[in-house]
Amino acid sequence: MTVSVTFNEEKPAEQAAEAAGRLVSEGIHEALAKGDPTLWGPEAEAEATLRLGWLTLPRTSRELLPEIGKLVERARAQGLDHVVLAGMGGSSLAPEVITATADVPLTVLDTTDPGQVRRALEDRLDRTILVVASKSGGTVETDSHRRIYEQAFRDAGIDPAERIVVVTDPGSPLEQTAIEAGYPVILADPNVGGRYSALSAFGLVPSALAGVDVEKLLDDAAAVQPLLAQAEGNPGLDLGAALGAAALSGRDKLVLEDGLSEINGLPDWIEQLVAESTGKQGKGILPIVGAEPGEAADELVVGIDSDGSLTVGGPLGAQFLVWEYATAVVGNILGIDPFNQPNVAESKENTGTLLDRPELPTGAPILVDGPVEVYGELPGSEAPKDLSDVFTRLLEAVPADGYLAIMAYLDREAAFDAPHAEDASFEEMTDAWSAADPATLRGQLAVRTERPITFGWGPRFLHSTGQYHKGGPQNGVFLQITGAVDKDVEVPGKPYTLGRLQLAQALGDQDALAGRGRPTVRLHLTDRAAGVARLLAAAREV
Repeated sequence: MTVSVTFNEEKPAEQAAEAAGRLVSEGIHEALAKGDPTLWGPEAEAEATLRLGWLTLPRTSRELLPEIGKLVERARAQGLDHVVLAGMGGSSLAPEVITATADVPLTVLDTTDPGQVRRALEDRLDRTILVVASKSGGTVETDSHRRIYEQAFRDAGIDPAERIVVVTDPGSPLEQTAIEAGYPVILADPNVGGRYSALSAFGLVPSALAGVDVEKLLDDAAAVQPLLAQAEGNPGLDLGAALGAAALSGRDKLVLEDGLSEINGLPDWIEQLVAESTGKQGKGILPIVGAEPGEAADELVVGIDSDGSLTVGGPLGAQFLVWEYATAVVGNILGIDPFNQPNVAESKENTGTLLDRPELPTGAPILVDGPVEVYGELPGSEAPKDLSDVFTRLLEAVPADGYLAIMAYLDREAAFDAPHAEDASFEEMTDAWSAADPATLRGQLAVRTERPITFGWGPRFLHSTGQYHKGGPQNGVFLQITGAVDKDVEVPGKPYTLGRLQLAQALGDQDALAGRGRPTVRLHLTDRAAGVARLLAAAREV
């Protein structure tokens, strides 16, 4: 079985057919399949020349299988059944989908939240193997996780060289660090960008250690690969033409629906691929994950084995390759380079500058509503009366073609720690979980606006939709959520803790967003549990 793209709505089908016809007449489908770097214009050619290795990964990644197999055998022999992945963006999202789909456990650390990292550290450290995955080797979050785990292993009398595996590009600083420390290193293809690396060492190593048959993943991708050079029956061309043509016609909000299929969580991976690849030069497609489709004219609903304007079905390995091909096609249609990320470094640089300061410049709140402090500037000349007023004014500020982005720099697993009694009813437990989960805020506000609302966990989203927020159409309204840290985690060898890094990342991104003239507000929870409850109560009052 290969990937199928089925149109369930007449207009997208007609637009896609017209766009695909133009692409075929220009020979773009064949040129892309062959790795032609000129397809995105002269300014993108140098970057594209170094970023098209993903097209051949179904074949070239097989060379890694023997080495990966030895790692798996060693881990099993040592009884290491708790696999932890330290990686961000493309280094974490694909393995997360792969293992969730295969229903095997993987602890993913793509966070700087002290509580989430501390919980992972306290979970079976004696049976833990850590995969440190970073293409550049200098990702601050991943470097911090490595340092923290090295110290934890040493404190437990465990040699880190027996527990840490590194995946990185050849010649990266992380490769040299790993060699000096005696860590096993698996080198990824340097001609593959992070968000296109699902079928590379970055996707395969942690997934195989967790128990996935990664050769089957490559087999499924290889099965669809010949179709990508065809003019007819080319799912990547059909999908890319549909997405690109819809965006040109104004339907640039991509609502991703995850159906009851064998694939689990693919929209989160698609979100990064599409947002970071297309959101630049004031253009782009904004993926919306985990939200109910609205009635906005600028939405295009795509279902993963579910109903939508179009449906995409097929096995995971094949879907990875088809979505990557489709995204490259969209870049050609929109006239942008789908392989660079020119605005991602901005927030990183802001964070680094803030960490060098003796104290983080949080400023003074414009409002304190119980356990919630409000920072930033709201539309209008008057100070907000309460938190409900803050929400109302933010929603009113969303343009007719815009969106609201909620970005929570908190523990994304905290909802599962909500207190509940064994004899509590299902409704009572659901209420308790919802009250502990800031993602619920999106649903509360969504019923009060016709515009799309996205939700992202920080700093995870900085390696995904963060590029779109800053490089795409400047029609977003931004709501950050940060929280007080009760028990911080030191980063060995660095002058900051995880809690300080987490807040600096939020402040750095806030500066980058506010500098574009868009409404940007930060809500700081002085008590996390009480603060989330207050947010949800205030949202119901809007």
